[in-house]
Amino acid sequence: MPPEFPATNYALVERILVSFVRRETTKVGLDKAVLGLSGGVDSSVSASLAARALGPRNVLGVMMPYKTSSPASMSDAEAVAASTGIETTVVDISRQVDAYFAAMPEMSRLRRGNKMARERMSVLYDLSAARGALVVGTSNKTELLLGYGTLHGDMASALNPIGDLYKTQVWGLARHLELPDSVVSKAPSADLWEGQTDEDELGFGYHDVDRLLYWLIDERCTHDELEQMGFEGSFIEEITRKVRASQFKRRLPVIAKVSMRTVDSDFRYSRDWGY
Repeated sequence: MPPEFPATNYALVERILVSFVRRETTKVGLDKAVLGLSGGVDSSVSASLAARALGPRNVLGVMMPYKTSSPASMSDAEAVAASTGIETTVVDISRQVDAYFAAMPEMSRLRRGNKMARERMSVLYDLSAARGALVVGTSNKTELLLGYGTLHGDMASALNPIGDLYKTQVWGLARHLELPDSVVSKAPSADLWEGQTDEDELGFGYHDVDRLLYWLIDERCTHDELEQMGFEGSFIEEITRKVRASQFKRRLPVIAKVSMRTVDSDFRYSRDWGY
């Protein structure tokens, strides 16, 4: 039997992440944050951390339902807003998504889901400009490593407090932050279509993959070592392929280098920033 996911000091994680949100926001001269509030555990944890870092009145949670979205998602988002004290607004994305696909009856469910994710991020960046705020991300480490997200959609943000926490840790931190049980205990879902759940779509459970990812990524164990721990060889190979195939989603666009000083490639030293 593979080892359990290692214990996490959530009180310490909370202090680190609250400080991170406050520092990364104020150092660019801002004091406000905007984020998508879906009613899921990831966005709920990000909202709670932002509220503790900047004050609830400086955080806007944006609920962006599509016409097929579950009403439970809205009610859970409202419960999180009440729990954290943050401000909220509702922007229904149905009209703009349907208008785009009106002449494309052949569109796939995947295309519609990606469009919805990018439409929501477009709304968040517009509202961030209107409020003088930064967009706070809600993608966890498991999703980022597996590429389970939409490039320039839910994976986009100005800062991401939970991107180095596996889903298992996000659940643990949510309990530590005393977020509503209805949010913490429900099946994870991007709510892109009726009945959609993350684990059904992925084909495996978060707890199972988090244990493997921890030993594969954080501890850099080899395939043979992982098998000796009790992980199935086919599962190791599947997850390794997903991590490698989605690397393009975890980096800035690749810029062709033709000069001595290339954006992203070279502008990385303290002297470049006046230090």
